[in-house]
Amino acid sequence: MRGQIEHSGVVERTEAESVFVRIVAHSACGTCSARQACGLAETQEKMVEVKTPEATRYAPGEAVVVGVRRQAGLLSVALAYGGALAVLLAVLLLTIGAAGWNEATGALAALGSVVLYYMVLWLCRKKIEHTIQFTITKN
Repeated sequence: MRGQIEHSGVVERTEAESVFVRIVAHSACGTCSARQACGLAETQEKMVEVKTPEATRYAPGEAVVVGVRRQAGLLSVALAYGGALAVLLAVLLLTIGAAGWNEATGALAALGSVVLYYMVLWLCRKKIEHTIQFTITKN
């Protein structure tokens, strides 16, 4: 499906209206035949919580496919990386360029602003959670 980002996974456990799925995320070079020799290939296991009223249909150990709309994936990347970069650069330019602070103080202020940005994201996580929803289907 073109509008969907999908990963295969295995059901780890289920709760009332949630299914916890373990997926293995591969780096871009994960399918390269020379990955063993270069040592740069990287895989990570991740746990994804999929909220669904049909959670009782899934059993631990069952193979499933977890998906998210492509726009929701792009939004999460923009919030996590693009927003932080924009805050960092804006504060750095304002403190060093406009306010005339020295580089060290400006850099510390910019890093502090990024920490503050992530704290605000964390506080808004419930609103963001409703925007980025996963789907689950049996494999």
